Amino acid sequence: MPSILVVYGTGEGQTAKVAQRLGETLRERGYETTVVDAEGLSSDYPVVDSDAVLVGSSIHVGSHEPAVRAFAREHHDALSTRPTGFFQVSLSSVADDEDGRAQAASYVESFVEATDFHPDRIGLFGGALRYSQYGFLKRLVMKRIAKKATGDTDTSRDYEYTDWDEVEQFANDFAAFAEGRLGIAPPSTTE
Repeated sequence: MPSILVVYGTGEGQTAKVAQRLGETLRERGYETTVVDAEGLSSDYPVVDSDAVLVGSSIHVGSHEPAVRAFAREHHDALSTRPTGFFQVSLSSVADDEDGRAQAASYVESFVEATDFHPDRIGLFGGALRYSQYGFLKRLVMKRIAKKATGDTDTSRDYEYTDWDEVEQFANDFAAFAEGRLGIAPPSTTE
């Protein structure tokens, strides 16, 4: 059975939710799928045991998760020899304007430059505002960011912006790409 590794880094948990949904969608498609948090992952993690790899990170204050950047650099050789994808979770991807899309794309470009990881497919997903989890100062900062990105400044509630259909479509598109690149038929979903 073909295998796909999903490695992610998350700040507040939304990227973990996205990674889990990607994993579920790939399993439903018939893939053996492993979903792991890059935080604490050793540099000798057996990436070469996977046929394809998805790497994902949240954005906080304009930066990707340090553990994800380290993973991409440390496993550069293995990643460059198999189908790969990158997914990013941010408020910039929520904004429905050219500036927001450009900012989200610039974060990916920065990641590629910093890691020399050149994914075959890229997914940009809206994140979440977890006002209920923020301390006073972070709540103020996030409210200011949200005012521009989403307009959702009511700090008495949380907001989730992830389009789950889009996440599942990205998983299926990536799987179809990997099948073509690996020269395999889609795995059977029946046993």
